Amino acid sequence: METRSSGVRHICALTLLLVSVCPLCCSASWMWLGVTSAGAPEQLSCGDPVLSARQRELCRRKPFLLPSVRDGAQMAVSECQNQFRQERWNCSTSRETTAVFGHELTSGTKETAFIYAVMAAGLVHSVTRSCSQGNMTECGCDARLRGGGTAPEGWHWGGCSDHIQFGTWFSRKFMDDSVKNMSTSRGGYTLSTMNQHNCGAGRQAIERTMSTDCRCHGISGSCAVKTCWRSMAPFKRVGAYLKERYEQSVQVSDRSRRKMRKKDQRRPVDKHQLIYLNKSPNYCLEDRRRSIAGTRGRRCNRTSTGPDGCNLLCCGRGYNTHVVRNIQRCECKFVWCCYVHCRRCESMNDMHTCK
Repeated sequence: METRSSGVRHICALTLLLVSVCPLCCSASWMWLGVTSAGAPEQLSCGDPVLSARQRELCRRKPFLLPSVRDGAQMAVSECQNQFRQERWNCSTSRETTAVFGHELTSGTKETAFIYAVMAAGLVHSVTRSCSQGNMTECGCDARLRGGGTAPEGWHWGGCSDHIQFGTWFSRKFMDDSVKNMSTSRGGYTLSTMNQHNCGAGRQAIERTMSTDCRCHGISGSCAVKTCWRSMAPFKRVGAYLKERYEQSVQVSDRSRRKMRKKDQRRPVDKHQLIYLNKSPNYCLEDRRRSIAGTRGRRCNRTSTGPDGCNLLCCGRGYNTHVVRNIQRCECKFVWCCYVHCRRCESMNDMHTCK
């Protein structure tokens, strides 16, 4: 009997150790909301297991923001896949709540950096848009700019400026973990502080891509006075901005490693930059353990010299060529009365896929 209880204690201790060492692997992720269907708001709940205990508590205090959380996650996942659709890593996702982005969520690579940045930015964008549309009582337009400028100067602030301060505050509260104000000037970064930095860079991307829009007022269409306001950029532009930051991302020292170069410890990092700890794999071959799909069977462009070209995308393995028949409606004419008559046109095209 004593042996059995001792074994149970060992199993419990091992389980607690695994959870403490790998919390992201053993718990669900709110990012899973980004791969769910968009047409089921009744399924959203503050008690959803994909939310952490801290997120559930924040949700109970502000339940009206939960649809914005889901919309922001869906927008971010969609834009991630749009930006990387032609590259070896194409931001693939799974339906598993514990491994939405697979190994990339915890690998500490440039891809991890982009995921956290775009998810944080999507949350800011979605919440701010709901505020500007008047869907919430707790926030609305940003009225701080109103009253600036004068008619003699030819313009004044007005309209509905997007209130990104509220969206930024909520994104930080919802995403950032319990590690606060941890100095990285000595001893390098951890995965947690790296993720927090990249979340901050993602939120900064919303502000840095905002534009000033104006409307003219005057007799007969003249522009005697302009009313101006600040607007968020379409999220595709935010995604393109973050993709540029991804290309220029900076590798920083890992605190968990014993050997670190002194110059890495002193290297300043701008808050707008994306940072990463580990170099990325080449993503050429399938690795189920790390949730890497590989590029076998991916469609490539034979004439392109970019990342979507068959030489780069197929990692030098070569490609197969298939002839695809496309049938579509063509030469459509309106026939009196009242229908449209079209011909069926057939075309043959080559399609190339990686070996």
